[in-house]
Amino acid sequence: MNKKAQTAKFVIADLFSACLAWSIFFFLRKSAELQQMHDTLQIVLNDFKFYIGVITVPVFWLFLYALSGSYHKVYRKARMRELGQTLFISIIGVIIIFFALILDDVVHTYKNYYNLFVTLFLLHFLITVTIRLILTSRNLYKLKRGIVGFNTIIVGSNGNAISIYNELERQPKASFNRFVGFVHAAKYPGYKLEKFIPNLGHFSNLRHLITELNIEEVIIATERSEHNTIEQIISAIEDSDVLIKVIPDMQDFVLGTVKTTSLFQTPLIQVSFDFMPPWQFNLKRFLDIVLSLIAIIILAPVFLACIIGIKMSSKGPAFYFQERIGINGKAFMIPKFRSMEIDAENGTPILSSKDDPRVTSFGKFMRRTRLDEIPQFFSVLKGDMSLVGPRPERQYFIDQIAQRAPHYRLLLKVKPGITSWGQVKYGYAENVDQMIERLKFDILYLENMSIAMDIKIMAYTLLTVIRGSGQ
Repeated sequence: MNKKAQTAKFVIADLFSACLAWSIFFFLRKSAELQQMHDTLQIVLNDFKFYIGVITVPVFWLFLYALSGSYHKVYRKARMRELGQTLFISIIGVIIIFFALILDDVVHTYKNYYNLFVTLFLLHFLITVTIRLILTSRNLYKLKRGIVGFNTIIVGSNGNAISIYNELERQPKASFNRFVGFVHAAKYPGYKLEKFIPNLGHFSNLRHLITELNIEEVIIATERSEHNTIEQIISAIEDSDVLIKVIPDMQDFVLGTVKTTSLFQTPLIQVSFDFMPPWQFNLKRFLDIVLSLIAIIILAPVFLACIIGIKMSSKGPAFYFQERIGINGKAFMIPKFRSMEIDAENGTPILSSKDDPRVTSFGKFMRRTRLDEIPQFFSVLKGDMSLVGPRPERQYFIDQIAQRAPHYRLLLKVKPGITSWGQVKYGYAENVDQMIERLKFDILYLENMSIAMDIKIMAYTLLTVIRGSGQ
């Protein structure tokens, strides 16, 4: 299923609904003011405020829907959930519009205020929810008829895998899964599931298969004797953008939080790596953009001073770019002010130490005050990073850490940050052992991830910069 196309349909529908609702409301309001319908349309079309509203009001609604997480996995929405979510957001949005645009207008009685509020709410809610339910119903129709579906791989090859496959294929209410094949967790002379769907090899190939076959769901249905592989299976795919489900008797073996997926279909447990509600993730991104823009403007003189300081203290460019691994294992180039001599690292990657001779005199000052990190505000604007999140590492070190601490890959489920709880509480790591030691602080951040937590970490980071107590 084309996720971007489905999301685009809802975005366009919401823009159209908001524009239509506001236009009708503006027309009815003008009619009530003039106390006549004659020539009202002409007056509305000649009113500059009407065009401002037609542009700004739909954009406001789009921002509100995006912030609340309405466009998160739209292809998996249920109609009742859609109804409740639209009702709640419509109430909040109309209250904001009412107080921002309407309350200051000349209104003869309080009764008129109430009438205007109810009219705007009913218009927006009814038009929006009607079009949304049409889109949601259309998606459900396609899913139930098998026109579209979620490409799925089963991890398992024998009794449990066959049972879950047969249940999902035969149940009265469609599961919407399209079984591409299965991968085995252990080698056997023969695989029973191979009679129904193709054998795609060992589960170690899962990450490659997910990308190659556009997999959207992975169902883990291994045998009890194979439960010792559960952590390896989860670790192999937890940085992929797929839905992970397990059969109920495995819920005590999985990493992450678990929840049931349906009351009426085959009972499966969904492994969730959504560390914050969608609206908080969207608010986090909004704050990233706003605060990064403010920081770039305010720190412009500091940018210039750092460039001059680097050029005066050593030969070479002012900026240094290095490949790091971000969310879902995606590589990106991280920018920093150069704090070491040029060609300080040739061949094998080497971590910096406290008294590293490669660090320049001005570089030591920048590291203590974290000034070498400030070019990363541009990476935040680009979307590669966040203000707060686990520090990004190089693949060379990730491979070493993951061998000893497989749960490190949980950090790849969120965007890396300029600062982190591990950075604040532990500081820079000089070797893999220290990276693993610092990992517990970053896992603690994931378990308590929230906007309030981010603000607390940014406050601690600011104190570090002011005191110059960094490494």
